[in-house]
Amino acid sequence: MTVTAPTPVPTPRGSGRAALRQILATVVFTFVGYLVVGLPLAALPVFVHNTLAYSSVLAGLSVSVQYLATFITRAPVGRMTDTVGPKQMVLFGLLCCAGSGVMTLIGGALYHHQAVSLTLILIGRLFLGAGESGVATGSIAWAIGRTSPAHSAKVISWNGVATYGAIALGAPLGIVIENLFAFWTIGVVMILVPLIAYPFAMKGPVTKRVRGEQLPMKSVFGRVLPHGMALALGSIGFGTIASFVTLFYASRHWPDAALAVTAFGVFFIASRFMFVGIIAREGALRVSFYSFMVEAAGLFMLTFAGSPLIATIGAAVTGFGFALIFPALGVEAFNRVPATSRGAALGVFSVFLDVALGLTGPLAGLLVGFYGYSAIFLLAAFAAIVAGVMMLGLGARLRRPRPTPSAA
Repeated sequence: MTVTAPTPVPTPRGSGRAALRQILATVVFTFVGYLVVGLPLAALPVFVHNTLAYSSVLAGLSVSVQYLATFITRAPVGRMTDTVGPKQMVLFGLLCCAGSGVMTLIGGALYHHQAVSLTLILIGRLFLGAGESGVATGSIAWAIGRTSPAHSAKVISWNGVATYGAIALGAPLGIVIENLFAFWTIGVVMILVPLIAYPFAMKGPVTKRVRGEQLPMKSVFGRVLPHGMALALGSIGFGTIASFVTLFYASRHWPDAALAVTAFGVFFIASRFMFVGIIAREGALRVSFYSFMVEAAGLFMLTFAGSPLIATIGAAVTGFGFALIFPALGVEAFNRVPATSRGAALGVFSVFLDVALGLTGPLAGLLVGFYGYSAIFLLAAFAAIVAGVMMLGLGARLRRPRPTPSAA
């Protein structure tokens, strides 16, 4: 199967610095949203498993149910981004994040009533999934609207830096808050952070909506399907780290599990800073292939880690490889639809990420019960390899073609 090269987008007017300022002024709301996502990330499975005394399957489900809500809302939010406007979706996402904090606060405070506590926390995760969908999709479309579609790769890359930078900060911060106070106090911070950001988003400019006929969702889905499938396979590694690295460390009596999540985020950001420009130079499919291979190497290190140091390095290598997968495949998918349907394409493309993360938690929890934690990292490594093979099937050229005399 081969794919045609995306249609080049004309270079936007204005300086690169001016565009970067517009991008940063928008993706700051992504940072806020994912800081709320990251705050309970490392503390929640331990709270459900140890404090509420539920199984590892439910501990994984408590994390993954967020992605179910994101899965359900991605496509509608993407379509509404095209019709209502991206700014409104960002405002919607911030309010949902604050609502998640309310449920986390109440659920954490009622920990003596295990069933009630878990129910409220799961409801809060649903709110958070909807909030993530609104903030992530809205921020990307808003930033592109404030600059130009030619800056799509840069926007998606900076959005990812904000995403995983916030998670890298939020995960250990949540552990610190829980250790100093209690789990329910994480909910207080989850309420305050988006509500502080809300007035600043209200003051942001309203971007012009593109007029014209929109593609049916079925057509949008078909155009982004192969890239979305590869994204889903590559996202399993992140899902296993997010849901189970804390319990993996605890099962081996290793300290500082949150450092593994932080290492993933830090090296993810480093990869984005160093190599984001390589997508345009080397081609999205080629970059994706090598990214999948690096991710698989990191997951193999986690699988066979004999010490917390090796496990943390494995998480770092995984983040380094995973970093360019979403922007590379995302730009490919983004450019395969008309401008009137790009919000929908972004939403549908992101659904594959949500499906992978939503299924990873409970399925990996079942696998842990039979084979242990190392097995889930091994499975994720093979999934990344399969995704890399898909890149070859889509036409990735592993060697840069030599210029012919006629081309010269």
